Amino acid sequence: MAKTRSTRTALLGSCLAAAVFALGATEMAPPSPGNPSPRDGAPADPPPGQLLIASAQIQDPRFYHAVILVLQHNRDGALGIVINHPLARETIANLLAAAGDDDKTVDGSIPVVSGGPVQPELGFVVHSADYHRAETMAIDGKVAMTASKETLKDIGHHKGPTKCFFAFGYAGWGAGQLEGEIARKDWFTAPEDAGLVFDDDRGSVWDKALARRGTDL
Repeated sequence: MAKTRSTRTALLGSCLAAAVFALGATEMAPPSPGNPSPRDGAPADPPPGQLLIASAQIQDPRFYHAVILVLQHNRDGALGIVINHPLARETIANLLAAAGDDDKTVDGSIPVVSGGPVQPELGFVVHSADYHRAETMAIDGKVAMTASKETLKDIGHHKGPTKCFFAFGYAGWGAGQLEGEIARKDWFTAPEDAGLVFDDDRGSVWDKALARRGTDL
C-alpha cells in the first residue's frame, strides 16, 4: 500500500512538473475535447456519458480495472477520461502554479486522477452540469468537462461546480478502434452514474460499474 501511494505521489509530481497546462488547448489529435471532429459529429455507440469498463483480461497498467467516462465518440474516433486511477488530492493553488498562474487568493483542494496515457501534460476538470463556461463541453446533461484555468479559479473561490475532479491526460481511440475493442470484449459499457463518477470510493468503482454492465461476459 505504501509503495502504491508513493508511486501515485511520484506520478502526480511528474505531471505537475511537466504540465504546460494546456487547459483550453486545441492542439490535440482529433477527436479531442478542444478539437471536435469537423467531419462527422454524430454520436456513435456507446455515446458520450456512458462508462467503459475494462475487462479483467486487460493487464496493461494504464487501463487495469479502468472505468472511463466517454466524453466524445463519433465516426472519427473516441476519447474519454479514466475516473478511477486516483493520484492524490492537490491544492487549487498548486495546480494553478503548475500552469504559471500564481494566484494566492484561491483555497481548497480537488481530487486528481490519471485520466489516461494520451498527452498527460494536459489538464481537464470533469464536473457536474450545474457549472458552465463558454468553453465547457456538455456531455449528457449530468456531467460536463471544462479545460480552463478559470474553472480552477472558480472552484478556488467557491463559485465552481457542485462536484468535480481534475484529470491529467485522456484516453483516445482512432476511427473504429473502440468498436473493435468492445466487439472482442476488452470493454463493457454501463450508464453513467454520478455516484460512480464523483462520489464512490475509487477503489470500488470498477466492481460497482462492472455489476451494472450492459454487455454479458
